[in-house]
Order: sequence, then C-alpha cells, then structure tokens
Amino acid sequence: MAVLDIARMGNPILRRRAGDVPDPRAPEIRRLVSDMLETMEYAGGTGLAAPQVHVPLRIVVFFVEAERAARESAGEADDGDPGEADEMSDDMVDDIVGGGVPLTVLINPEIAVLDATVSLGVESCLSVPGLAGEVPRVAAVRYRGHALDGSLVERTARGFHARVVQHEVDHLDGILYPQRMTDLSRLTFTSELERVRRHAPAEV
Repeated sequence: MAVLDIARMGNPILRRRAGDVPDPRAPEIRRLVSDMLETMEYAGGTGLAAPQVHVPLRIVVFFVEAERAARESAGEADDGDPGEADEMSDDMVDDIVGGGVPLTVLINPEIAVLDATVSLGVESCLSVPGLAGEVPRVAAVRYRGHALDGSLVERTARGFHARVVQHEVDHLDGILYPQRMTDLSRLTFTSELERVRRHAPAEV
C-alpha cells in the first residue's frame, strides 16, 4: 500500500466527470482501493474519491463513526419545507436510523433521493484543506454500487451518513462542496471554527 498525493482545489482533475470502472474485481482496482484507504487514514479523512488521488474513476471509500453521526445529524439546521419530503416506507426508516457505517468501498455508485428536505451542515474536504463551509444537502438517499468482489452494495442513509455519501459522489461528477454552498460568507477557516468551539460557553 502507498500514501498517494491528494489533488487540491484548482487541479483540473477535480472538475472532470470520472469514468466508469469496467471490472470492479480487476487487480489494479484492488491495489488502487488499498492505496486510497491508506491515504484516507493517513490524512485523517472520513471519505475519499478516486479523482482526489488523480485517478479519474468512479470509486469512493468512506466510513461513518456512530458518535460523530449522531453529533453531526443533531446539529444540522433544517432549511427545507417538510412538505417536500418524499414518503419513506418503514423498512427504509429502519435501515437509515442507526449509528455508524463500516468502512465501505463503492464502485460506480448511484444515488437516488428519498427525502428532499434540505438541511445545512458543516463540511470540510481533503482537497480543500484548512477550510469548512455550511452546505445544503437532502436529508435521505438510497445509494448503490459494487464492492471489490463485484457484489452489489445497496443502502439507505439519512443525516450525516447521507451527507458523506453525497459529498463523495459529488467528487465523481467534478463538484467540490463550495460549489454547493448558497452563502459563501459561511465558508471559514477550520482553525477559526476550532477557536469558536474552544471559547463557547459550557453547556449545563
């Protein structure tokens, strides 16, 4: 495995639509995914897309820690009209209400919106180092793709889980999170966010 160089905002590869992977089981895809996982861990990221390591293929890797999922989802501000939400069946709700998501590899992923209610949440990106911004995302999605063994991965996701998936799949279409922002005054340095958190009054 190897730690790969991460492309930063401004690199043309981050503006291109990535190409489909013909065979998810190919040895070179397995090697690439291993390097992506090593790179993501080294950089301290939650997710990584192949274009971020200069490979224009439709591959993403990510994981969601249960504690962070609960914290991030609770902090999101609802900006949508509840009447816009798509109806979800009980089995969908059971599938998306939960904690973390294990390390996931998605090859040629597809996303469908299940709940169009929009909420704002703070996002950062390994390709936009040192910055974070409030990004509107839909509340729930169904996603599907293939694993390294060619098997189908299909899940529904809400809250932070859904946000992570949307963020990573955006990379495959040449979109960085600042392009999704509706208020660029909410783009800030992560060091400033941390300073504000440190000086915020303690909750009692």
